[in-house]
Amino acid sequence: MFDIINVPFGYVMGFLADLFSNNFAAAVAVFTLVINLILIPLSIKSQKSAVSQMRIKPKLDELKKKYGDDRQKMAMAQQELYRQEGVSMSGGCLPMIIRLLLMISIYSLIMSPLTYMSGVESDNINKVYNTVQKLNPDAEDKYEGTTKELYEQVIIELGWQDSNTSNKELKLVNNISGKAATFEAALTTKDYGSEKANNIAKKVYDDIKDDVAKIEKEYEGNEINFGLFGLNLTETPDFDWNVAEKWQPLWLIPIFAFLSQILTSLVSMRVNKINNPDAPSMKGLMLTMPLISLFIGFGLPGGVGFYWICSSLIGGLIQAGVQLWYGPHKMLARERAKELSVQCDFETKQLAKFNNKDSESIIKD
Repeated sequence: MFDIINVPFGYVMGFLADLFSNNFAAAVAVFTLVINLILIPLSIKSQKSAVSQMRIKPKLDELKKKYGDDRQKMAMAQQELYRQEGVSMSGGCLPMIIRLLLMISIYSLIMSPLTYMSGVESDNINKVYNTVQKLNPDAEDKYEGTTKELYEQVIIELGWQDSNTSNKELKLVNNISGKAATFEAALTTKDYGSEKANNIAKKVYDDIKDDVAKIEKEYEGNEINFGLFGLNLTETPDFDWNVAEKWQPLWLIPIFAFLSQILTSLVSMRVNKINNPDAPSMKGLMLTMPLISLFIGFGLPGGVGFYWICSSLIGGLIQAGVQLWYGPHKMLARERAKELSVQCDFETKQLAKFNNKDSESIIKD
């Protein structure tokens, strides 16, 4: 379903990566900036919708008093009022829906860079993945004598634990980028403890080596650099409470995602206070989304967390600028100024007509 969006976005991301020496992080940052700039008109439309709601609020209050608990008549009257005033009931929802769809699409791009950014055939990826998964001793497979230990060692070696299959492409990138012998080394040269187990591993490699070669050939020339200041954005930060001994530099990604959302929340609250001094404080909710991002960030590849950082800083600050410039009170003031200007023009024309008539009357007399 999302391929309608993912495929063209993948071409754009691939193009941006090419501009920055195939750097994934730079492509994500620029892509996020471009998308948020494109969405500015929708954000402005959303602000105008909010202003329209404020403008007709006194009339809505009158309708509520008039119809009381009669919800059916109230709904019909409200719909008629919106029609007369030219107010869209969905004006504020559309930008949110579009942003949600974009977020899902960008998540897919980050999780499937081979398919969407490098043009690798997904069938080849699935063949390799499904063949390796057949090592699972709990499944019906053709590798007679496969042991659970062999399965676990091979799966962990490739980074394809069956509990986390969504990032198989990111792990596959690690297995073919700059080290084409990884599959062969993992499945044929590693000692699994017995000759029988080692022979099984060789049979598995024989089954997948042709498809691995196809992937490597398609990927050649379209390699993507997932590094960011020494961090590998294809890897998932593995949190441990023993911070002193288990600290990983990759933890900085979810931590910065948390801090960036805190920053944009503070800026947004400040802007809302400027636009509407009487607005209720939202301090109690300020930590909710950042904490959720921090928690989820330790279970997703660093590339996803990096997108959240870019989205928070770039998208949040642009949105704050739009809210500040197109704040409800400022927009109402501008609308009122336009109305007064139109009224003044009308009165000036009427006065001019009146003076002309007086002049003509004096001349006749």
